Amino acid sequence: MNSTERKDLSKAEWKVMKIVWELQKAMSREVYTIAGQQYSWAPATVKTILKRLTTKGYISATPVGNGFVYRPILSAATLLQSAADNLLTNAIEGTTGPLLVHMVEQSSLNADDLDSLQKLIDAKKQSLQQSDHKPKSKRTQPRSQS
Repeated sequence: MNSTERKDLSKAEWKVMKIVWELQKAMSREVYTIAGQQYSWAPATVKTILKRLTTKGYISATPVGNGFVYRPILSAATLLQSAADNLLTNAIEGTTGPLLVHMVEQSSLNADDLDSLQKLIDAKKQSLQQSDHKPKSKRTQPRSQS
């Protein structure tokens, strides 16, 4: 299943994906244990979510003994960028700026992240200023027919 065919993740699936990403190579029992500790979920619940994630194409499952080893198919960054693209595609005009501001306010960003954002903002401002200073093409007026 390619990325355009993947179905969106539920909140619970995102939580299990986070566990799998953090472990990178997760035995089923490890995922059950961590999800049980963090969310008080029963192993059967986690097993169902892992099966859904495998079916949707987000993780791979390799049988080992009487369990499975799960690995993420996509990196966290790739999947989060896809989710952000989807969010921005569905944003109503005029809400993108406040949405991005909210995301920055809610994020734990380090100095390098902030420097990268500042460079991007500066480049966007410069691009806007340049497009504002470009001469507008003159429209030709239709001739009046007499």
